[in-house]
Amino acid sequence: MSLVTILLLISTLLCTLATGFILTYAIVVMPGLAKLDDKEFLRAFQVTDKIIQNNQPAFMLIWVGSIISVVAMMISAFVSEESTMTALILAVGVIYLVGVQGLTISIHIPLNNHIQKLKINELDDQLIQEERGSFEQRWNFYNRLRTVIGIGVSLSLLSILMMQ
Repeated sequence: MSLVTILLLISTLLCTLATGFILTYAIVVMPGLAKLDDKEFLRAFQVTDKIIQNNQPAFMLIWVGSIISVVAMMISAFVSEESTMTALILAVGVIYLVGVQGLTISIHIPLNNHIQKLKINELDDQLIQEERGSFEQRWNFYNRLRTVIGIGVSLSLLSILMMQ
């Protein structure tokens, strides 16, 4: 088995697991939190996000591992003279890095950090409602987008693996 194939296998696993995290937020966590009142919603999001921000080991291994493995896979495919799928591997890698990780870095992390800084018990009901309103819709939209991209990447990586 070539290095490209090994890295493709690792990337497929880790990207699919990372996509599973964001899919779970899209179909379970956020719909569940949506049923809470504004103050409960913000507090519950703070608590769940804090676990991730405290570098939960399994999450970090999968999330950061997916980035490292995709970059390594892309480099390996690029320098390999054996790989017949280099262009496809590079394209799928870029889509993952921009479409999942890029959205996370540019949209979700700043939104999450803003929510983490809120002193909810010090805010009046109007401010709490405004904070939720400016957060929830945008967060969910981009999470659904990165979920669709992640699923597409996972299916693409599986397809490439099957063609190896």
